[in-house]
Amino acid sequence: MKWYSAPVWVIISIMLCCVDALAKGPKVEPSYAWEITPLLGEHIESTIDTTLFNYGQLSVPAYRGLVVATPGNQGSAAKDMIYFRQQPMSDFFFRDAMLTWLPLQSNHKFYNTRIPMTLLSYNTAGGKETATDRLTAVFSGNVNKQLQFGAFIDYQYSKGCYANQASKNTLWGLSGSYIGERYEAQVFFNHYNGLNKENGGITDDLYITDPAELQAGDASIESTAIPTNLNHARTRLKGQEFYMNHRYKLGFWKTIPPVDSLPEDTIERKEFVPVTSIIWTFDYNDSEHIFVNETQEDADAFWGRAYINLGSSTNPTSYWSLRNTVGLSLHEGFNKYAKAGLTGFLSFQHNKFTQCVDEVPISGDGRPTTLTPYPYNTKVASGGVENFLWVGARLNKTQGALLRYDVIAEIGLLGRAAGEIKVNGNVSTKFKFLRDSLQITGYGSFSNTSAPYLMNNFVSNYFIWKNDFGNTRRLKFGGKLELPQTDSHLDIGAENVQNLIYFNDQCMPVQHSGSVQIISASLRQNFKVGVLHWDNILTFQTSSDDMVLPLPKFSAYSNLYLSFRVAKVLHVQLGVDCNYFTKYYAPGYQPATTSFYNQHKKKVGNYPLMNAYANMKLKKARFYVLMSHFNEGLFGAPNYFSMPNYPVNPSRFQMGVSIDFAN
Repeated sequence: MKWYSAPVWVIISIMLCCVDALAKGPKVEPSYAWEITPLLGEHIESTIDTTLFNYGQLSVPAYRGLVVATPGNQGSAAKDMIYFRQQPMSDFFFRDAMLTWLPLQSNHKFYNTRIPMTLLSYNTAGGKETATDRLTAVFSGNVNKQLQFGAFIDYQYSKGCYANQASKNTLWGLSGSYIGERYEAQVFFNHYNGLNKENGGITDDLYITDPAELQAGDASIESTAIPTNLNHARTRLKGQEFYMNHRYKLGFWKTIPPVDSLPEDTIERKEFVPVTSIIWTFDYNDSEHIFVNETQEDADAFWGRAYINLGSSTNPTSYWSLRNTVGLSLHEGFNKYAKAGLTGFLSFQHNKFTQCVDEVPISGDGRPTTLTPYPYNTKVASGGVENFLWVGARLNKTQGALLRYDVIAEIGLLGRAAGEIKVNGNVSTKFKFLRDSLQITGYGSFSNTSAPYLMNNFVSNYFIWKNDFGNTRRLKFGGKLELPQTDSHLDIGAENVQNLIYFNDQCMPVQHSGSVQIISASLRQNFKVGVLHWDNILTFQTSSDDMVLPLPKFSAYSNLYLSFRVAKVLHVQLGVDCNYFTKYYAPGYQPATTSFYNQHKKKVGNYPLMNAYANMKLKKARFYVLMSHFNEGLFGAPNYFSMPNYPVNPSRFQMGVSIDFAN
């Protein structure tokens, strides 16, 4: 079987041929990148993705986090099982499982570059039957120091390593920013459209653990030949987000005298000092989730029920939201008494939901006897409207090395949000220690939030529920310690969750009436001796109730590599890495609702997933070759599952290239 077709090699060759031309071009690097907070548009320092280290590992779906529950294919659903990395359930829970791939406000980057920048990347893996390709391009250019425009496109296509697992995602967006002395604006529009085949997992785990038992002694089987539970099912998720943040500053001009130590500096300069800012943020979101199953035979075996249609099933659910936030900010540092910044804001949000149209009578002569009886005496509404109003404040200190802090609080006033409370804060300090600086950060949060609309009201062909869930309360606190001299990073935290909403073993949402406590400790420790590097991330976490919140107690990521140069121009990272976690009751995956549910029949884990790789960088080009899961069949029992019935991808060769075009 050929690894790659001719067009793949043509694309890679063309991109690599640009390296020499780039070396002769401008030498100015892009200036900086930033992300923004959702309500007030505050800047968060970020990075431009041009680094060498671990570039190739990002193309392995099982490496989208330290412990990831996923069906396994590029562009498919994923859940990070490190608890403190999980996000709370959103208003549109279908989208939560796809967060690792989607372009959203929470991961959008803005760039400010002295010269136009284009980052073009192409990754590929697998053979003809299991091909995986991803093409991404990011552009940013400045009209002047203040005004910038950007765009991106991300095309993902994968046939998958197992049957009925193909995916295709198209993501693109436009953005712009203006950062002036008095006026700032940050705007973007992102669009996503993804189609995933759903196979419901393989029919028997023995095809992975002991295929000879199922095949009369024959231990060989192609992964694409393993039978799956669903053969004609698919999920489409599409949507967009339009975001604008505007800030107008009021203040005064300060005269900067010439610097006496610089004889050539004889000109007085004026500098604008902001005192107050008026803020407006506009955020529009819409999403649509469509699940289609075309075969009644598969449905009968997999779900065993149908409420609306016995034959093919098409279940659309859509939602849109519009949120406006206005704020008034008093700036930090405009005089010697303004030791901190203070912001007050008011935020209004409107949500609208549309679900599967339900025209089948609940009971009586008009209801076909072949359909499953409704679980409720009244129908669930096919649409819903919500309005929310919050008032909030933020207190922050970002200047000074001794003490910095940031606290933001919101209180709900209207609609389902009435009585809600959200408080998040952190405080940090830095001081000299062992001829270096030691940074200590404490963080904490408290929230009392209502259940999302779709957790109380949902209708589809295979799942219908109507609930009256109460508020979920969370109290979290912890601390971080960072010591750059030894490259040590320690994070210890704890959280108490009351009235947690989760999906049970019937794939139905339920609410735990008590409390669950989670304790976590994570250590990132890197070692270096000459060209030899050994990077490690060790995480311990435990839940007080594994029936409600099962977690892998211990996980480890270890990366052993050499970092060196060839002929003083080619940077190389050559190594082997390993991802490992202890056995636990990993969640199951329900394709009809794109959700992860608790199960206590099968444990997964206790298997080392290893990659052998070479990441290289020449001038402005990065490229890699990688053999993912190279230890398959070499050592360790063949028990490589991410979730029950969902094995991770078998061993395969991957490669890719990324070029930074400085125009």
